[in-house]
This record gives sequence, structure tokens and C-alpha cells, in this order.
Amino acid sequence: MNPWQEVVEHIEGRHDDDLMDVLARLGEPGRQVVAERLRRYLADRLAEGGATRWKVESQAAGLRLAGAACFTRPAQVAAWLGRRELRRVPDPRLDAERIRSLVRDRPQEWRADLAARLVRRLPRPAGRWRRLDGPPGWELAVGLLVETGSEPPEADTFVDGWVRHASATRRENGGRATIENDPLLDAMVPRLFRAEGVAATLAADHEWAPETSLVSALAGLGDSGRLKRQDLIDGCAARFLAGGDVAELRPFVTLWTDLRPSSAEIPLLDFVRLLPSAASPFVQMALDALGPADDEGLLGDELFAEAVHTLSFRPEKKFVTAALRWIARSATGDGAPGRAGGALAALAMIFGHEDAALQGRAVRLAVALAPHADPLAAEEVRAAAGGLVPELRERIAAAFGEVTAAEPEDPPTAAALIVAPLPGLLPPITSAEELAVELTRPLWPEEPAVFERILAALVELTHRDRAAVVAALTPWRRRAWREPFDSHVYVYGISGFDRDARSLLSRAALAVVSPEESRELTRRLADYQREHPPYDRSIQVLVQRRLREVLSMLEAGHSMPLLLATPTAATGHVDPDILLDRMERLEGAEPLPADFHQALLRLPRTVDPATAVRAERLTSEAGRRLAALLRDGGLPDPTVTSDVGSRRGYDSIYGTEMAIQRMRPRVTPPPGVPEEIRKLWTVETDEVSGAYSGETVWWPTIMPSHRDVVAAHLLESAPWLAHGYDGQMEALRRLVHGDGPVGAATAGAIVCVMAHARPARRAAATDALVTLAARDEVPAAEIGRLLVDMAVAGLLKLNRAVTVLDDAVRAGAHASVWSILTEALPALLPAAGERARAGLGDLLAVGAKAAALSGARADIPELAAVATRRGGSRVVEEARRLHQRLSA
Repeated sequence: MNPWQEVVEHIEGRHDDDLMDVLARLGEPGRQVVAERLRRYLADRLAEGGATRWKVESQAAGLRLAGAACFTRPAQVAAWLGRRELRRVPDPRLDAERIRSLVRDRPQEWRADLAARLVRRLPRPAGRWRRLDGPPGWELAVGLLVETGSEPPEADTFVDGWVRHASATRRENGGRATIENDPLLDAMVPRLFRAEGVAATLAADHEWAPETSLVSALAGLGDSGRLKRQDLIDGCAARFLAGGDVAELRPFVTLWTDLRPSSAEIPLLDFVRLLPSAASPFVQMALDALGPADDEGLLGDELFAEAVHTLSFRPEKKFVTAALRWIARSATGDGAPGRAGGALAALAMIFGHEDAALQGRAVRLAVALAPHADPLAAEEVRAAAGGLVPELRERIAAAFGEVTAAEPEDPPTAAALIVAPLPGLLPPITSAEELAVELTRPLWPEEPAVFERILAALVELTHRDRAAVVAALTPWRRRAWREPFDSHVYVYGISGFDRDARSLLSRAALAVVSPEESRELTRRLADYQREHPPYDRSIQVLVQRRLREVLSMLEAGHSMPLLLATPTAATGHVDPDILLDRMERLEGAEPLPADFHQALLRLPRTVDPATAVRAERLTSEAGRRLAALLRDGGLPDPTVTSDVGSRRGYDSIYGTEMAIQRMRPRVTPPPGVPEEIRKLWTVETDEVSGAYSGETVWWPTIMPSHRDVVAAHLLESAPWLAHGYDGQMEALRRLVHGDGPVGAATAGAIVCVMAHARPARRAAATDALVTLAARDEVPAAEIGRLLVDMAVAGLLKLNRAVTVLDDAVRAGAHASVWSILTEALPALLPAAGERARAGLGDLLAVGAKAAALSGARADIPELAAVATRRGGSRVVEEARRLHQRLSA
């Protein structure tokens, strides 16, 4: 048998141990023969298509061994082993041992060159191997490096692989393995602090086992002297200075904490340089280190001055407050003469802060430091004091000399209200080939317009030429569904195949390509549902019914010219004249029921009388119902209410039984509406609907002319909106672009999202307010009332609502925000003897900004009562500012 035939039979049979013996016996001529045939063999196999490619990947171990043994140059071997089809093997460690054995007779320089090339070719973490102990090829690369004693080349993926391997090794040994004797330890540790992407791996490793994590081990090695503590401390500081988000820096903060550096070990200059631009947690960490160092006399007056001046620029009030406290502690008393100049420069900056309480504290400290001020510092303080209110300006003048009041500023300029439009609709799909391409694209996250476009094309193109659609979708069927087809897997192994839109759409396409398989799956699902009835109470049932009726029609071998309810506008609306065109194309045939009711719900609120007259010519039963609806002026509005309540229930977010507070929406349908619509317009229970976040993004397009009804369903859905996900936030953003009343339910949805813990998700409430403000539709009284109810019930932290309202003011919705606050503030302001709610001072500051931009004048007795109280608390100071603004 010739060498190639023997090698290829062992590869295809996956007899890798026998293949090792064959390769070891090959002489140079035999290796040349195998090398010459190997590339062509792989190319020919891959050209055969998907099933063969899968077989090639299952034979990757043997192909790797053959290439490593037979190619002559390191570059050839590295390129072969780095091929995507050959990267994954069942046992990476065994693969590495075998390959190292095959190349062990090569010169050391050759093997070192191969190791370096393998390191540079390591793929970035992605896909399935993200959970394993390193990227494909890492085991072989590290083994060759250790064998040859080579220094690893710079490669972030190699460092990440080292961390993953250390974590995996420790798990395999029950947490007992250590890295103290790791031959790469000294080379890898400095790179941990600069390798991109390694932070996520370090964080995951620490989360799995904090006490034995790599971060904890490094701290222990620093304490024991195996590693230099100062190198670790300096590495952390350098990583902090390099910047990045909180997640990227978290493991290095953990290492810093575990090291417990003394003040003498801290790079003080570096930490002062962190203060201007670092993320909030790291500024706080720097302050926690700088404060004790300053108390020990290690900081010096110059760095102190730089630190407090920098903090006075920070946008976060807590750091401005920290600067004031630091000045009060370190720049008064015995330290006053040397630090007065730097402290006064920082205080002068704070005179311009928008927070009246911080201004007052800065003035008091400046007055205390006045005896130690040199002429330059005194002049700086007088210049900055010109913009203070008269009372504070007079106190500065008494201590530093005459202060010239600043010229009145120009009235603040409001931002123009700009609303980002919804994405436009794509043109219809016009060919079976294009339909196949669209079905192949990922359908997550769900985008209703994409589904509607594919569904409409599937129905129309199948009606026009079913054979062409079958031919075009057959390759998609082979890729998207199991081969051979096994309906049991989709019923019992994958949830949602009769519920979620992606699965139902895929099943509708399968019904065209392979109706027998589709009917088998439908029968098995029906059997399963008889034993386990589905729980569907949300308005998503209309989407499901519409997809199911198309599926049933196609499964039965029938078709129809088109669907009625495919949107013609980004909001989900269907143009009335286009709907009549579609009805006429049916030529008197009855449309699919759910599709017809969806089309009714997508009609705009106003219809041209000529369109209503035209509808009278329709002859089908559905056509007569449509004509009567248009004749009567469209669907009447249901009654929608909402208030604040609570229930006991299972909270899937936390996995425990707990109280879940939520809005209680009520929707009552008017008499005479079709039964299918009446069901969607009925919300009358305290139970949550059980909707998925991915479903809610559909809802604004289901009822684009009834926004308050959609909002009521959002409030009914679980989890409660204040713990909601991106799909629910996107639904709120989109529903306000529609039409119809906005009242208690819309207000409730906005207020609930105001209460969300995540700022990025609270932004949906800002977007909704801005969109409604641009259309002069903000339900300000309802929002103000519900904001109070939620705050009083302890369900809304005012500081979260402040961020939403402040962002809305900045975006130009100041008049609407002021209308909301005129409703809310009187009930939120504390009566005499009551303690003010947390965040109320910030809310008053937003009110002052909104009132100034709106030019508002008002008499609010509750505000006047707080403004005239004695004291300098934040709430009293801001109440005075707002009261003066409203009374000017």
C-alpha cells in the first residue's frame, strides 16, 4: 500500500493511534508524497458541501497529525493547523502531545519558530470554546514554548488562554492546583495588565471560586515574595490609568484590594492623575487611597491642590462633596497656611456649581480660609463670587473685599425638540431566491417589520409559483432543520415551537418545502398541547394565530394571493386604500380570520370618506364588515385606567417568593366590537400576562391606533417594567410613535420605566417623553400623579426619575417636564417637621431648570413654605432657587 493510501484510510477511519505509528514510520519520500496530496484532498472534500464539511471536521485530529508530520516548514505546519475546519478536536491536550511527539526530531529552532507562529495565529475568544480552557491550538503552542524554553511572543489571545488554562486546571483539581511553579508565570504576569480582553476571563474565574481564583493566587504570591508586590501594585495602577469601563477593570480592582497596599506603596501621582477622567468607582478607590496617604503626610501641598481642584470639576456631586470634606479636614487649622491657595482655587470653581447647597458649603469654607489667602487667591475668589446669589456674595465680600456682581446671563436657550423617526420599511421581497436569503438571516432580536415582510412574500410567492419556492427553499430546509427530520426533538427538546414568532415563521416555510414533515410536527405538537395546554393571555396571541393560520393553509397545500395586514407604515398602520386594493385582489374570497382582524386594528383613526364609499362595493362577508366599520368611523376606543398596586408572586428575576409591586391596568372594551378584538381589549386581572420580552416589541405594531391599550398590556406583562428587558423598553419607545389616546396606562408605563435600575433602560422613558412632547401629547397630569403614588409607595427612587426628567429637559421637553412637576412637587414637598425624600433636592433643581427654560411663573404654596424655612439643606436651598425663579 502506498503511503498516501495508508494515511488517508486511517484519517477517514479516525484511527488516530494507528495513524501515529504510520506517520512515525514514514521516511522523507513518504512524507513528501503525503504532503503533496494532503492539501488537494482537503480542498476536494470541502468542495462537496455541508455534510462532507461536517465529516471533515470530525476527522480533524487525523488531518492535523498528518500535516504536522509531513509538511517541512514551520509556516506550512502553522497554516495547516490554524485552518478553521481543523481547529476543534475532542481532546486538545492529547492532540498537543501527539503533535509534539511527531515533531520532536525537528531542530529546536524549527519548533520554536512553529510555537511563535501558532501563538500569533490563535483565534480570538468566540463561540463554543469561550467556556473551555483556551483557544484551539493553545495547548500545542504552550507545550512547544515550554519544551524549547522560548519566550512567548506578544499576543493577547495567548495571555487569555493562559488564564483560562490556569482556571480549568484548578477546577479539575478541586481548587487545589497552584500556579507558583508554572513555567510561564513570570512572563505572563506583566502581560495580564495590558492584554486586551483578559479582564472578562479573570472576572469569570474569580466569580467561580473567589478564594482560589487566579487573582487571589497572584495576591498570595505577592505576599509570599514569589512575585514582587510592587510590580503587581504598579501593574494595577497602570491598568487603571489606561482607562476602560468598570467591567474591564473590576478584576484589577479585586487584586488591588487583596494586596492591601500601604500608603507608601501607592503611586500617589498616578492616582491623582486618575481623578479627572476615570470612571466613578475608580475615582472613589483613588480617594480611599489618597485620603489616608495625605493624613500620613505623604501627599504634599501641590498634589493636594491638584486633587481637590480636579474633584471640583467632576460632574458627580459626590466627588465635589468629597473635595469639600477634604478641604475642611486638611486645609483648615494647622494646614491652612500652606494649602489655602490650592483649596481656595477649588472652592472658587464650586461657586459656579448648579447645586445651591454645594455653593453654600464652598462659601463657608472660603470665608474660614480668608485669613490665609494671598492676593492672587483672594482675587480669584472675588471674581468667581460675582455669579453667586446676593446673600452668598455678600458673605464673600465681607471676608475678601468688594465683589462685583456678574452681568445677568442671557436667558437660557432651550434645545430644539428632535425626534428620531422609526426605521423605514424595506421594499417587498419579489423572488423566491431573495426569500431564501432572508430566511437564512438571523431573526434575533425580533423585528416585526422583518417578519411581516418574509411572511407576506412566503404567501404571495407560494400562490404565484409554489414549485419555484420549494426549489429555492430546499437548501434552507437542509440547513435550518435536523437531518433526518425528527419532530420529537422540536416538541420535547426545544421549547416554543408553537408559540414564538421565529419558530412559527420557520414552520410556515417548512410547510411549503416539506408539508409531510410539517404535518407530522403539527400533529405531535397538538398531542403535547392536549396534555400541557399553553398559557397565552397577552396580545401576542394575535401574532401567533395569524402565523398559525398561514401555516395551516400552506400545510394543507392551499394558498391565497396575499395577506391583508402587512403594514404599509413603520408604525404598523395599513393604508385604507391599500387595504381595499388587497381585498379586491381576493375577488370575493374570504380572507384568513386573524389576518383580517389584524388589518382592522392597523387602520388609522381617520379615513377619507371616499375610501369608505369605495368599500361599499366589496362583496365578501369580510368586505361588508369592513365597509360597515368605515361607515361608522372606525373602531371605538375602549376605556383604559391604571393605578398603583402590589401582589404576591414568584419573581423569576430573583428566583424567590417576594412582593412584586406593579401598576394595575384596566381595559374595558366598548360594546359591538368583534370578539377577537374584544379579547385584546380586555385587561381586568391582577395576574401578570407571562409575556416574553421578545414578544412585547410586536405590540405597538399590533394596535398602532390604540396606544393606551398597548401600554396597558405592557403594564400587565411580567416582569414588572421597572425590572424589564430591552424588548419592553423598545416597545415603549415605539408605541408613542403611533396614534390614539395617551392617558393613565401610557403614563404608568413611562413612570415604571423611570424606576428601572439601569440608566440605559430608563432612557426609553426619556425617549417616550421627548416624542410625546414634540407632538404636544404628554399626559403630564397623569405622569405627575403616578410619580407621586409610586414614590410614596416606595416603588420609585426619585434620583432615577430625576435622570429621566433632566435628560428630557436637555432634549427640549422642558415645558412638558415642568407640567409634570407642577402636579408632582406639591405632594412630594415635606410638610413642617417631615423629613424630605431622598433625591428631592435634585428633583427641585430639574424643576428650576425646566421652569427657567419655559419662562414659568407660578404660586405654589407648598414650595413657598419650604423656601422660607431656616437652614441650608439641599432641599431648602433648591426650593429657594425655584421659588425665586417662579416669583421673578
